[in-house]
Amino acid sequence: MFNGRKLPVGIQSFEDLRTNGYLYVDKTAYIYRLATTGKPYFLGRPRRFGKSLLLSTLRAYFLGKKELFEGLAIADLEKEWIEYPVFHLDMNVESYLNVGSLHSALNFNLKLLEAKWGKDSNEETPAIRFQSLIHRAYKQTGRKVVVLIDEYDKPLLGLKDDLMDVDNEIRKVLKGFYGVLKSADEYLRFVFLTGVTKFAKVSVFSDLNHLMDISLDKNYAGICGISETELTDFFEPEINALADELGKTYDEMLGELKKRYDGYHFAKRSEGMYNPFSLLNTFASMELRNYWFATGTPTFLVRMLKNMDFDVPSLEKDVKIPSIAITEYRVSGDDPVPLLYQTGYLTIKNYDDLLDEYILGYPNDEVKYGFLNELLPVYMNN
Repeated sequence: MFNGRKLPVGIQSFEDLRTNGYLYVDKTAYIYRLATTGKPYFLGRPRRFGKSLLLSTLRAYFLGKKELFEGLAIADLEKEWIEYPVFHLDMNVESYLNVGSLHSALNFNLKLLEAKWGKDSNEETPAIRFQSLIHRAYKQTGRKVVVLIDEYDKPLLGLKDDLMDVDNEIRKVLKGFYGVLKSADEYLRFVFLTGVTKFAKVSVFSDLNHLMDISLDKNYAGICGISETELTDFFEPEINALADELGKTYDEMLGELKKRYDGYHFAKRSEGMYNPFSLLNTFASMELRNYWFATGTPTFLVRMLKNMDFDVPSLEKDVKIPSIAITEYRVSGDDPVPLLYQTGYLTIKNYDDLLDEYILGYPNDEVKYGFLNELLPVYMNN
């Protein structure tokens, strides 16, 4: 908090954020564009980048909670505020050590929906329960259903060293469950999935080829994260306070924040985005630290690099990668670079039109030095 301003550190509920007076960087124009121009979407972003808050905002919008959006951009755009049945599934509820934990997570999410929309005793598999719920909600309300799935790929990450070796049972269950989103299309008003990657080669997404992937769409490059314009427009008091605390000028402080937390690019040529988690924690604590890394680096990624004996110093130079390696999200057993991009350790620095190649690099100092410090004890046993 600064001078009565409440910073939404760790707040992932849009309703909580708005009703309790937390500072909100207005992303609602994106919400309106999504809702009025398409239907099934996928968005890939690194962890701690605001995906959960985005889904919570979509949930409030489709529930017709007009009062929560007063004073925001969407208030001047939306005129109808229709309430739809909303299915908000959070796949972060388990650690996914095996297929049993996947069933537990799906059961947890489905039981919450069944408490509202009912259940038939003959419905056994997660996929059948999910499809039946969609049909019942549509029948009971006369309105199509909105489905929001947060971190759809969490069960695929698990503790595996090799992402190509994901438990076949997990793949089968997820394939059937997510396949409902295509077979039940006529009953769906809007679908939005978030995650790190599509994992094209583990077949889960083979039945979801109708999803519009906006992960690299320049129109949505700023949907998560904080741009420099948003930083100076929304956080000027916090920047000044931090500058005073650290004995710097306003411009010097901006430069330091940029060097540490800016630099993520989610389209060929787009404005850089700051990591929102690190920025908010910096303003809350008045200290410059590697907050994103304090939440933990995925263990599978560290082990993968070690097992491949990957040449980490090569990342200091521009890393060139064919466009299809990112747009198709194919995790290769011998090339971790696409996954390093998807998980946020590398970002787009430039694009070569002639060769159709992305040039990748570390987004900022927090990622670069945090990443190297994480790998150091793994690569050097003694």
